Parts: sequence; structure tokens; C-alpha cells
Amino acid sequence: MRRSVVVALGGNAFTKEGQRGTHDEQEINALAMAHGTYALIQAGWNVAIVHGNGPQVGSLAIQQEEGVGFVPAQPLFSLGAMTEAYLGSLIALSLRRASQGRIEAVAIVTHTVVSPEDPAFENPTKPIGPFFAEADVHALSESRGWTMVEDSGRGWRRVVPSPRPISIVESTAIKTLVNAGEVVIAAGGGGIPVAAAEGGYVGVDAVVDKDYAAEQVASSIGADTLVLVTGVDQVAVDFGKPTQRKIDVMTSQQAEVWLAEGQFPEGSMGPKVRAALSFVRNGGRRAVITSPELVAEALASSATHPMVGTTIILAESIADTATDSMVG
Repeated sequence: MRRSVVVALGGNAFTKEGQRGTHDEQEINALAMAHGTYALIQAGWNVAIVHGNGPQVGSLAIQQEEGVGFVPAQPLFSLGAMTEAYLGSLIALSLRRASQGRIEAVAIVTHTVVSPEDPAFENPTKPIGPFFAEADVHALSESRGWTMVEDSGRGWRRVVPSPRPISIVESTAIKTLVNAGEVVIAAGGGGIPVAAAEGGYVGVDAVVDKDYAAEQVASSIGADTLVLVTGVDQVAVDFGKPTQRKIDVMTSQQAEVWLAEGQFPEGSMGPKVRAALSFVRNGGRRAVITSPELVAEALASSATHPMVGTTIILAESIADTATDSMVG
């Protein structure tokens, strides 16, 4: 029986550091990621892909603001829908090319339910769009009304609210397609943020974190594994200190302790570890954090003895594995 995996790709994977975000750049980057995804499909996995959109939705917002003298600017949640479709198309076409026409992926415009009462609306933390020099921050903040923060030593970026997802509206359709063996691209950019309203939902101006959205997708469809793709091969603790060490296997108990110690900042590895922790506690077998190049190799490993990447499992899983071995 084929197992299901949800793979979360960052928006920065489409627009790499030092790139301007042209279509040609993003197309080349998408094709590189598609080869890794195709390797998973060949290895027997049913695959769903979730992607971020931080650089793209922020750049589109600037284009909207600059063109307001000609056409009305659209709200942020609508821009999320636009980038979800655009990047979904890039991934789908790239998968077709990488598989030489053997794979047809379907991109689902996905809505993610959030709460209007989420404290994230009072504390914007999600960086979007391009990087700016510190000298430009005051002028941009004053003229455009942006909240801006320094992002990982690479420059300053606009930040917007990023509420935690409550549920995925189209989860049943996603599950049906994945179980049928279709390659599904869903919850792009974390999904279009919506809040419950009389008779349905209304859009909310925010950008949902794609790692948390991927966890919601993976848990709701009963996926076996959640993969959170990042720029490093493994998670490390005591990062930047002489005691820094890479982690092969992280139990849920260890994850809780290290999160409480502040080992995984919210602006970097924190959301990935928290999403992984939620997934295994919601019934997932394992979550894996690794780089795009190592995804297929990481999933070829066992949950408790991985060859590459960092695997997150429930604390009970190690005991269960040991008991099974003794019984065998």
C-alpha cells in the first residue's frame, strides 16, 4: 500500500537569496525542486505539496500599490490567491517536465480558516516581499504604513499578521485526490486566510505560515509523514556555540524541552519544530526536517534510525520499536 507524504516548500525556495524573483529564476528553481518530488513518487509515495509565498505575495503587493493610479489595489488575501495559483502552476508544469510527461499534478485553490481574535493580528511577524537597506526603513514605514523588521541578517522586510490555521476548508477533496494517487499542490502560501461568517467564510488580510498549514493538511488527510524543507540538512541545538550539535532523531519530549529553552527561534526553526510536534501528536508517524536535496534519502530511512535529516517522533515510538524488536 502506498503511503502519503506532505512536503512543505518555502517561498524562498522559488526566489533564492540574491535573486530578483523573475519568472525565469523561479521556473528554474521550481524545476530543481520537481526532480526531488518526482523521486518520492518513483519511490512509491503519494505526494501532496504545500508551498510558501512570502517573497512573491510581498512583491505583488508592491505592484498593486504602485499601480493604484490605474486600477484598484486588491486586498492581501486576494494576492495570496493569485500567488497560490501562480506558484501552483509553476510546480505542476515543472513536475511534468521532470517526469517527462509521466506526472500530472493538480493545484487546488485552498482556503485556510483562522480566528479574527488571533493575537497575531496585533503583532505582525510574517516577512513578505523583498529585502531593503536599513537606511530605507523609516521612509518606507512612513510612506506606506508598513511594519518592518530585520530578517536573519539579510536586510529589512515588511511583516504582516500570520495567524495559526484552525482547519483547511478543502481537506476532504485533498484527501480524496491524494488517496487516488494524484499529486496534489494545496494550501499554497499557507492557503487563503478566511474567517467563519454567516453563510460561509470571508477573506482576512494575513499570510498563514506554510509549515503550520502543511501540518493541518497532513493531519487532516491522515498522511504518514510530514516533510518540512529548509535551507539546512539537519536541525541543530546550541546553534552558533562551541557546543552546537546536529540532531538525527528528536522525540516529542525533547522537542518540548528545547522549544522551552528557546533553542528554536520563531523567526527560523521554531515554526517547523512546532508543526512537526503537532503532526506526530495528531497521529502522524514521523516528521522530517531537511534540505531539498536530501528529502528522498531521508524518507528512505527508518523513523528511529534515519540516515540524513532530522526526524521527529513521539517519545513512545522508540519504546514501541524496541518492544516490537524483542517480540520479533
